[in-house]
Amino acid sequence: MSREQLTNDIWRACDILRRDDNCGGVMEYVEHLAWLLFLKFFDEQEEIFEQEAAIAGRKYKRVIDKDYRWSDWVPKAIGEKTGEKNRRKTPEWDGDRLMQIVRGEIIPYMGSLSGSPERDVIGGLFSDRNVVICASPYNLKDVLEIVDNIDFKNPDDIHTVSHVYEDLLRKLGNENKMAGEFYTPRPIIRFMVEVIDPQIGETVYDPFCGSCGFLVEAFEYMKTQEKTTKDHQVLQRKTFVGQEKKALPALLGAMNLILHGVLVPEVRRRNTLEENVISAVSERFDVVLTNPPFGGQENTQIQQNFPVKSNATELLALEHIVKKLKPGRNARCGVVVPEGTLFRGGAFAVVKEMMLNDFDLFMIVSLPPGAFAPYSDVKTALMFFRRSGSTKKVLYHEMPLPENLKKFSKGNPIGDQHFHETRHISLLLKQFEKKDIPSEKLTNESWFMNLDDLAGREFDLSARNPNQAQEEILPHPSKLTSRILDNQEKLQSIIERLHKMVGDGELQ
Repeated sequence: MSREQLTNDIWRACDILRRDDNCGGVMEYVEHLAWLLFLKFFDEQEEIFEQEAAIAGRKYKRVIDKDYRWSDWVPKAIGEKTGEKNRRKTPEWDGDRLMQIVRGEIIPYMGSLSGSPERDVIGGLFSDRNVVICASPYNLKDVLEIVDNIDFKNPDDIHTVSHVYEDLLRKLGNENKMAGEFYTPRPIIRFMVEVIDPQIGETVYDPFCGSCGFLVEAFEYMKTQEKTTKDHQVLQRKTFVGQEKKALPALLGAMNLILHGVLVPEVRRRNTLEENVISAVSERFDVVLTNPPFGGQENTQIQQNFPVKSNATELLALEHIVKKLKPGRNARCGVVVPEGTLFRGGAFAVVKEMMLNDFDLFMIVSLPPGAFAPYSDVKTALMFFRRSGSTKKVLYHEMPLPENLKKFSKGNPIGDQHFHETRHISLLLKQFEKKDIPSEKLTNESWFMNLDDLAGREFDLSARNPNQAQEEILPHPSKLTSRILDNQEKLQSIIERLHKMVGDGELQ
């Protein structure tokens, strides 16, 4: 099958699902297609594992029992191929039987799997949620036939499906605001991976992995370093770990990793912030790359897991990250933060001071407005730090907008080409790591800040470009609203203390 035909077939499957009563929205039909792709791929991959084991004189025990394998139940649903002109016999199952098997047997079985890394992954993807299944058995049959024709043993088919799948994830983010929380624009991710420069033998962790964009791009970056079979095995099974609270992005992320070549992805279904990082942390990583949730709030019970108490998810996420980096001078992190994290005081300032004392915050990139459009309108920045001693100075870079734009948008999204100057600055930082970058090599959008200056600003890390005329430096609206929130919190605390004093009779 040609790439063009396969691409058209997958989009046709999406159209079939989109018209179904259970899959009216983009989120539903992408989810439905994802679990079908997963089962088809995994079945064919198990065949490969079985063949490899036989050649090596080993036995291979299949993860999925015979009756539940794609190659066993799907032919019964859509009819066996006759081999003559690729015709099919009359389907063995009618529509009612198909829906009964899928709803009552296949999905529950997948959700019950546990006991090995592979079984745990599958069980986590199919349990604890209502898996989207077509209302119409005829629609399901049509889509099953399309997916069954994909040859996941053929690298060309895998490459084609992975590209279409990325387009689906992008479409999901564009059309569904909920999806924005787990889709990060790929040009931003690629830049962050380049700066962090993960190497084979290092572990890469995304505690809020969503659709696994960071892990996919880190894999694409690292696989070019492969030289031996051992390198390949390390990348496959000992490198990437993702955690995701919600079931749907966990499914989409696992499938994304699989399609890009990580055959047994370790995508864990759990709320990362439920881990207590005050007590001994059981697992640490060389590299963290992530875009944590921000704007949310956590309850008092979750806050007890962290040294500095706060209900802000973005601050708790930062505390989690610094605790999960391995001891040693080379553990490092690239993280997306809302602009408010940089300038907010109170608990935010306490955590930032701790981080500057324990880590080298070597670069902050202030992204232009609309960098996450259309997924989010929040002004964001990228923080890069490593466990190589305390911070002495920070390189700041304000990423410029194209001359004809006031902000990025859905119609004019951020692209790899917009990181040209920013990438140049990050390369200069590597080149002159042991000494100052000559000022003539910096642009008007780049400057250094010393730790003493940041401490004097009460650890306000926001970008204040000294190369701009002072009158041009105006606070971003989010900075003003953040100050209002901080003042409200202080006022609330004062009122609560006053109320307690009145209630205890201290004030008459």
